[in-house]
Amino acid sequence: MNTKTLTSLLNLEGKTALITGAAQGIGEAVARRLAEAGAAVVICDINGNLAEKTAQSIRDTGARALAVKADVARVADTQMAVDIALNQFGTLDILVNNAALVAPRPVMEIDEQLWNSVLDIDLKSVFFQAQAAARQMIAAGRGGKIINISSVDAVLPVGGLVPYDSAKGGVAMMTKSLAKELGKYGITVNAVAPGGVATPGANEAAPGIMAVLGIAPEAIADIPVRSTLGRYAEPDDIAKVVYFLSTGLADYMTGAFVTVDGGHLLI
Repeated sequence: MNTKTLTSLLNLEGKTALITGAAQGIGEAVARRLAEAGAAVVICDINGNLAEKTAQSIRDTGARALAVKADVARVADTQMAVDIALNQFGTLDILVNNAALVAPRPVMEIDEQLWNSVLDIDLKSVFFQAQAAARQMIAAGRGGKIINISSVDAVLPVGGLVPYDSAKGGVAMMTKSLAKELGKYGITVNAVAPGGVATPGANEAAPGIMAVLGIAPEAIADIPVRSTLGRYAEPDDIAKVVYFLSTGLADYMTGAFVTVDGGHLLI
């Protein structure tokens, strides 16, 4: 019988987590929760200055945090982020693939450059970051946790986001494929699918999505929140579920697609 206490299962001390797109939004909230639980966190983001600001604010709480400027669309950068995490903290136990690009565009106006830009960040990077992390987890022989951020758009598209929706659907299936192959090494792989979340990225994309859908800017405020709970998620609503999947409480969960949408898919 396993006699681990809940306290020990929830404790991430001695572990290192790499979070992509972690300078702000969901990634930042995840980094803060994992750091609060004792993990050393690597704040990986293409915006190096903002990543360092976030890392410093986490260090100010007494936790361990390191900023890494990286463009995860480049395979070399995915490996670089893992190498820096190992050099700084000596281990890599948790990977959260959160970085994403949202680029609203009508279907007939999507060109090859836009398609490649979105898929490189939202799908390709998820695989190669997971591969780089898994390689180190296997070598260390300690198992590990990989959590991929998908979206409810993977199963219910809002419109105007064909590349993004295609990538997030791919992340859902990639999660299952990775889970099937990596389980023998003690590595779990799960996906979290948020609904609407109040983040800087979402706020920036919203006008473009509304324009594609033919909704006038002045009408946006009248659109009801798609949630049975009557509100959009805060980044921490997603972060708390990612934290759960990072802990010993989720040791027997793998290949799961966990919706955290406030009832979005029920409407």
